[in-house]
Amino acid sequence: MFENIFKRKINNEEKKSTPTNVGEFYNTQTDNFLKVYGEIIQAFRTNNVEDYLNYTASNARIAPGMKLIDAGCGVCGPAIHFAKSVSNLHIEACTISSVQAQMSKDRIQANGLNDRIHVREADYHRLNELYPNTEFDRVYFLESFGHSDNKAKLIDAVWDVLKPGGMLYIKDLFRRESDNAWEQLKIDQICEQINKAYCYHIADLTEIISILRRKGYILHFIKVPEIERSVFENLTISNDFQNLFNIGKIDSWDEYVFPIDFYEILAEKPVQHSMEDVHLYFMNKK
Repeated sequence: MFENIFKRKINNEEKKSTPTNVGEFYNTQTDNFLKVYGEIIQAFRTNNVEDYLNYTASNARIAPGMKLIDAGCGVCGPAIHFAKSVSNLHIEACTISSVQAQMSKDRIQANGLNDRIHVREADYHRLNELYPNTEFDRVYFLESFGHSDNKAKLIDAVWDVLKPGGMLYIKDLFRRESDNAWEQLKIDQICEQINKAYCYHIADLTEIISILRRKGYILHFIKVPEIERSVFENLTISNDFQNLFNIGKIDSWDEYVFPIDFYEILAEKPVQHSMEDVHLYFMNKK
């Protein structure tokens, strides 16, 4: 009974992560993020963050000439890197923050990429209203997916804008699971604190996989990012941010339980000419 009450409390807290609140959060905090993170506002990263962006581009299977959507683009640090690194990309970027949208436009212009990257202030749950349907090769979320308060709606919107054969790439943090009831309670409690501090809604991996499968996506992989421990930044930048600005600060490490796992997901909108294209089991039955 106690656990059920606690979970209802968590759900009520998580509902505070609305698009409006996320926009207000980044309007007030983006300068602070830039002071600590630089233009790549991601917690899971390598010491040389450009190496991690190259890894991301490879795993998202970004190729020359593609049309991409950067959903929750921040100040367009990753988009600018991809546009410089991969020839003839066209990137549509969106952020819910008016401050980030203007900063992105300034950075895009400074890098001479106005013809390659276009940014707008918008709610990414409305991707299918903002952009043409079946137009894009990739839609990616780089630690922005967790800000969604309606992930099923978001995944539906991504489906609409992807071409058949296009792919959704997510790299984000997900709620850890434990077979120890007390540890799970601690995990949920800390996740609640993170959600409240960062206007987040940390996803449940099992739930997201179920949404993707029900929608009809083909899952190519779900995995922990594959980087060498020696080059892992080890979240020290995130700790610095918390300590400097008292956002999500950990007051005591006594009995602290690490509450999240980072995963990356690649899922394809299939080319559904027939059931044989959907269910690959048919391929050898000829």
